[in-house]
Amino acid sequence: LQNGQYLIINNISYYLSEPQHGDVIVFHHPKSDLNLIKRVIGLPGDQIEISNEQVKVNGVVLDEPYIAEEPQYTYSAVVPEGEYFVLGDNRNNSSDSHSWSFLPEENIVGKAMVIYWPPSDWEAVPHYGFQNDN
Repeated sequence: LQNGQYLIINNISYYLSEPQHGDVIVFHHPKSDLNLIKRVIGLPGDQIEISNEQVKVNGVVLDEPYIAEEPQYTYSAVVPEGEYFVLGDNRNNSSDSHSWSFLPEENIVGKAMVIYWPPSDWEAVPHYGFQNDN
């Protein structure tokens, strides 16, 4: 996703199912009045490790063709129950879980489904699940 794009958000999707690895979500920032859009990296119970320019979830290195550049920071934690770990695709210039911690489930607004603006960018929001997900 790029700055300036407008999205269609499905705000009932998570009443029917839980967020999954790779989902692009809109949420209320836990520490401000902003709504943000980020990618779900960690689900409740997942071990997250960021080091050596790689993101690992439960020991598996993520293949992330969508990121602007590899993360230049380190981080390690287990995602608590009822919370999620989200990262922006612009890893080194993003206000996300690596800087303000976990996202409470109740802050999630919905799942990004379609890019509709500008018209030349019209497409479904690409979903990148994890290799070890069923």
